[in-house]
Amino acid sequence: MKLAIVDVGCGNIGSVGIAFERLGLQPLITADRSEIASADRVVLPGVGAAGFAMEQIEALGLKDVLTSLEQPVLGICLGMQLLFERSDEEDVRCLGIIPGEVRKLVPDRTMPVPHMGWSRLTVADPSLGLRDGDYVYFAHSYACDDGPHSIATAQYGRAIPAAVKRGNYHGAQFHPERSGEAGARFLESFLAA
Repeated sequence: MKLAIVDVGCGNIGSVGIAFERLGLQPLITADRSEIASADRVVLPGVGAAGFAMEQIEALGLKDVLTSLEQPVLGICLGMQLLFERSDEEDVRCLGIIPGEVRKLVPDRTMPVPHMGWSRLTVADPSLGLRDGDYVYFAHSYACDDGPHSIATAQYGRAIPAAVKRGNYHGAQFHPERSGEAGARFLESFLAA
């Protein structure tokens, strides 16, 4: 299986690559349009700012490729947020694959921002290997609005979509590469999708 991890100059490419290596794959890290288009699975990783990531996607000529893929695609953390229509972070238009917006988390005494740590999932659709009650690892300051494409949520001041799915596009706000057995199950299910 050819797995392409999209390199837009930011993100958690190394740790995501290692997670897939643990599952027996040797991922290709690339920004090449034809390599991405011909891959069996595509991963859009993310740690960083939405504005910079979208600037890089545009500069590399990847927007059309990323929005027209027919094979399974997985956005992780910022990569998931980029699948939505727009982000409050730098007021940027994103890829527009999933309806909705990304908004800044609102801190309070019991819920600091960024949300960093383990949170429990409520799972509506177990098709990606997640189970009700799984704990997964988050590290983010912005979150997508909950909506019809959420398949798992966590509570952090509001319902946070932890995983989304629309057609062949999948997303994880949490970091599956840092989420132990639940994260490995999620990645294995994505590979089998």
